[in-house]
Amino acid sequence: MIGIVLAASAITSCTSGVPSPSGATAPGATVTTAGDPPAAGPAASPGSYPTAAWPTYNRTLTRSGVAVGVPPVGSLHVTWQARLDGAVYGQPLLVGKLVIAATENDSVYALDSASGNVVWHATLGTPVPLSSLPCGNIDPLGITGTPAYDQQNGLVYAVAESTGYRHTLFGLSVSNGAVKVERYIPTPDGNDRDDQQRPALAIADGRVYAEFGGLSGDCAQYQGAVVGVPLSGSGPLIHYLVPTTREGAIWGTAGPVFGPDGNIYASVGNGAQESPSQPFDDSDSVNELTPGLQRVGIFAPSTWAADNAGDLDLGSTQPAITADGSILIVGKRGIGYLLQAGHLGGVGSQLAQASVCPAYGAAAVSGNVVYEPCRGDAGVTAVQVSAASKQITVLWHGPPNAFGSPVVGGGAVWVTDYDAGTLYALSPATGQVLQQVSLGGPLPHFSSMSLAGSSAYLGTLSGVVAVSGA
Repeated sequence: MIGIVLAASAITSCTSGVPSPSGATAPGATVTTAGDPPAAGPAASPGSYPTAAWPTYNRTLTRSGVAVGVPPVGSLHVTWQARLDGAVYGQPLLVGKLVIAATENDSVYALDSASGNVVWHATLGTPVPLSSLPCGNIDPLGITGTPAYDQQNGLVYAVAESTGYRHTLFGLSVSNGAVKVERYIPTPDGNDRDDQQRPALAIADGRVYAEFGGLSGDCAQYQGAVVGVPLSGSGPLIHYLVPTTREGAIWGTAGPVFGPDGNIYASVGNGAQESPSQPFDDSDSVNELTPGLQRVGIFAPSTWAADNAGDLDLGSTQPAITADGSILIVGKRGIGYLLQAGHLGGVGSQLAQASVCPAYGAAAVSGNVVYEPCRGDAGVTAVQVSAASKQITVLWHGPPNAFGSPVVGGGAVWVTDYDAGTLYALSPATGQVLQQVSLGGPLPHFSSMSLAGSSAYLGTLSGVVAVSGA
């Protein structure tokens, strides 16, 4: 039995792992609200739900990470900190006057954007303790990928991993957190325990897309995959499974990237084949998939076998799509490859390549400039690309430890030093520090943020922090 607490009323229902009826809540789920939420009520018609300044990871399905309507950056200061029931690895969503955040304790929160006060809170299950997993670095493991919001139906979608290693897609009412959709997602490789849903979700073509990779440490048996689930939760699932015998993770935090042709671009990590004498197993690659998850294009560097052997693959960042249809992909080896969307061309088919940096996390894109999340001495790095002239040009490197996943807005590039817990606003022209502020402690790996109005919102190891001065 389950319970929904809404003001003074209680509604109970039972479900069995199939899509929940309207208003039902998943087994073990609890939803609590505090007062009247500022969003539209349950009776709202399609299109009347609140608009979102930041409805998905990096704001758009191209994953550009560019905010609109943000005033010029000013002196930064922390305006509020909300302590929740677990770490927030994903970007907070900004919907109406709400900040939506998902935690590793299998909870989704709606916070008031001005105060950080809890408007509603949905608990979706019991997360998986690290001690029961074959490897990993998140404890416990609950909701890691950034949720996504669909304004047409007013639902916030999140994938929770819960006891029994079950990955379940939930659709929550943005007005009160009630569970409207619930769908178990069996991982396509058949190894639920070994798979992690770390990338952000994406909503397009009537589906929610979720990507899967392995746990930190590349242990056990898994294969990377993309799964498409109908927005209603009912109907057949579709999937693409990387055709390697093991690994080939799809784990970059940005999630599926949609190109100008409407197709999905996904980067894939190292696979099982580690010798050039062996057949190429589609790992260490960029894949172009139709919305139906049929592969129609692939790129891999000619060094794919050595990359696999040395764990130097392309899966650590997303394909960054620029204004002219170029794609820049930079992985762990530190080589940037320039590709053309819609014409990936196969192994060794890049338009150009250049040394950029070892990159981990998600890039931001403004025009034809890509801001890569570089590790090591480089820090965030600005790279200009041109498909027409087949050129990759490194413009600048930011502070050495500023290797979080950047976003752009208010005349600045925003990036964290997530080990130190520092937020920087950098000049887009030079990479020089315009402003910085301490957030009080370390942040989750690949830390990023959402921007709207004059504030930035970041997930922390204990909740969400809001910074003003944008």
